[in-house]
Amino acid sequence: MTTIEIVGHTGAFLSSITFMPQVYKAWQSKSVGDLSLAMMLIVFSSTIVWLIYGFGLTLWPVIICNGIICVLSLLLIYFKLTFKK
Repeated sequence: MTTIEIVGHTGAFLSSITFMPQVYKAWQSKSVGDLSLAMMLIVFSSTIVWLIYGFGLTLWPVIICNGIICVLSLLLIYFKLTFKK
């Protein structure tokens, strides 16, 4: 693996974990009132576009990162729609 590939995989890992603390906090507290549904829908949509791009060019860091973010953003959307105030 080249240095630039290591940088790509490291960036993908760091990007992938950005939503983990928020998902964990929302799940524990059952509270997502301060989260913007519009922002979460934009994040979800952007990950779909990035996944199409990643699969089209077989860019594994892009595919892995956005696959994880896609799942995490879907969880936050689900929490937003199901948790009551």
